[in-house]
Amino acid sequence: MATFRLQGSKVLAVDMTGDAVKAKNGSMVAYDGQMAFKKLSGGGEGIRGMVTRRITGEQMTVMEVKGQGTCYFADRASEINLVNLHGDKLYVEASNLLCTDAGLRTGTTFTGLRGGASGNGLFTTTVEGTGQAAIMSDGAAVVLRVTPQYPLSVDPGAYIAHQGNLRQDFQSGVTFRTILGEGGGEAFQIRFEGDGLVYVQPSERNTIGGDV
Repeated sequence: MATFRLQGSKVLAVDMTGDAVKAKNGSMVAYDGQMAFKKLSGGGEGIRGMVTRRITGEQMTVMEVKGQGTCYFADRASEINLVNLHGDKLYVEASNLLCTDAGLRTGTTFTGLRGGASGNGLFTTTVEGTGQAAIMSDGAAVVLRVTPQYPLSVDPGAYIAHQGNLRQDFQSGVTFRTILGEGGGEAFQIRFEGDGLVYVQPSERNTIGGDV
């Protein structure tokens, strides 16, 4: 299995001995050894995946990288975070996904109002199985633990991913005073309950909540 490691905080180094990974198309910045690059359609899920992603708007252009040596990946100097999966599922926006083990399965799932509020649409990408994935953030992300005793509320614009057995609820604090411009300044939040991890970046995307 390919080994993921960070070369600094903004470059992902993947050591391969005949293994393969799926990475964001065009994200290779250097490599040593022998590597082969192959563009994949539909996020590596074939024709069905390509159609699904076009319908959901969760577009993801991916290439397969296979070889012997070390391949280095980066994208617009974004911070990179490693995620270990042990048979569980990672929920992450397609634009934040840099690289995965080739054996991990990717798909799409409906996020409802949470996705709309975060400015990323109503669907998100899932990564499932056992292996490693690398996700990107605007600034160094923090990983926050959620337990049944300690639920967590997150700004939709700062959310980038989560994993584990978590239930999420969209919360709105919009009232008549908000309409009058006297709201509390944090009109929308995502509340996570259960047991798992939530990845939050120190930068907020433009969201509906940011305007009210």
